[in-house]
Amino acid sequence: MKSFFAIGALLASGGAVLAQQYPAGWGPNPQLPEPQKSLIPTVNVAATDVWKGDEKPVAAPGFTVTAYARNLDHPRWLYVLPNGDVLVAETNAPPKPEDSKGVKGAIMKHMQKKAGAVTESANRITLLRDVDANGMAKTRTVFLKNLSSPFGMVLVDKDFYVANSDAVVRFPYEEGKTAITAAGVKVMSLPAGPINHHWTKNITASPDGKYLYMTVGSNSNVAENGIDKEEGRAAIWQLERATGKSRLFATGLRNPNGMAWEPKTKTLWTVVNERDELGNDLVPDYLTSVKDGGFYGWPYSWYGQHVDQRVKDQRPDLVAKAIVPDYAVGAHTASLGLAFYDGKLFPASYQGGAFIGQHGSWNRKPFSGYKVVFVPFADGKPAGPPVDILTGFLSKDEKAKGRPVGVAVAKDGALLVADDVGNTIWRVAPSGH
Repeated sequence: MKSFFAIGALLASGGAVLAQQYPAGWGPNPQLPEPQKSLIPTVNVAATDVWKGDEKPVAAPGFTVTAYARNLDHPRWLYVLPNGDVLVAETNAPPKPEDSKGVKGAIMKHMQKKAGAVTESANRITLLRDVDANGMAKTRTVFLKNLSSPFGMVLVDKDFYVANSDAVVRFPYEEGKTAITAAGVKVMSLPAGPINHHWTKNITASPDGKYLYMTVGSNSNVAENGIDKEEGRAAIWQLERATGKSRLFATGLRNPNGMAWEPKTKTLWTVVNERDELGNDLVPDYLTSVKDGGFYGWPYSWYGQHVDQRVKDQRPDLVAKAIVPDYAVGAHTASLGLAFYDGKLFPASYQGGAFIGQHGSWNRKPFSGYKVVFVPFADGKPAGPPVDILTGFLSKDEKAKGRPVGVAVAKDGALLVADDVGNTIWRVAPSGH
């Protein structure tokens, strides 16, 4: 683990680093081993043993972590309103009757239950307000309820948008109100249905507010359910707010989740969960800028133009166009959360860098992820090895005390982390803050 002083030295030197300083499977030029095929895929799920009493994760040197809010119901995603109110999507998967059929579906359901992921969705967004002297939220209210597996949230002017598992819904927003009681208006359907394998749908808005962008994950690992089941999926969609016209903005992204605008170039970036069953060290999840019309390989190739031979109908024409991601973030880390740091509370070396919430592996030995990392940026691009910011989600006996998902920068500059297994929002700040 490197301290923030090491980051400052890195950025002061212009971000020049040696390749060997990156952990295996990380960085702009990761070493990619040969695919490994096995008759029985690796299954390694961390059983849950949630936080007890005052237990908490471990913050990086120079930082402290406090429980901003406890006893939530599977908190997955965070959004900070302009007035500082923090919104939390308390949510879980909708019914997916076709996704749990067969032996593979049964195994997946068993693994999810072991990992603490099989709970009924609360289908609500909770509002947390203010911070007391102990780093905790002072008040908690139900902001929206009776949603449909909500995930992403974004406010544009007085329009508050929620990405449910099957649609984008708009609600009227009034600053300072602790609840919205008005009915929502559906502005766009999102791919869902009886499989809905990757159900989480995120949403963000362009800096000028003209467009909305929505993530939609794939319906499978490598299109084994048929490419027809992937219509409109493994993609980021763009919706023009004024006209309601929508189009595919980028494709070939197996399961994009976090989205954020890099503050210097105003470019859209995302973190993507890549495919499984090619070995412990393939394929790395990744952080990448998103190019309009860009194709990123799935399902036909991985990490650029490495052809996946398992796909039934090959598409060499698409493989030839596949874009190499900008930065690998480790194999099977389940990187979900993404936030660029634009606060003033952290040391200056953090300015403009990216925080990533890594939910943690279920099919790798040893485990990977289960932490929050920071990737320094310079001139709009990743500029060095990752830095562990929040760890300790796995106990010494490899039980999951929690699993980080969404990350967000609070109005006061602290980092907030949603922990869906620990049912807690963690607040990370420099010691003394």
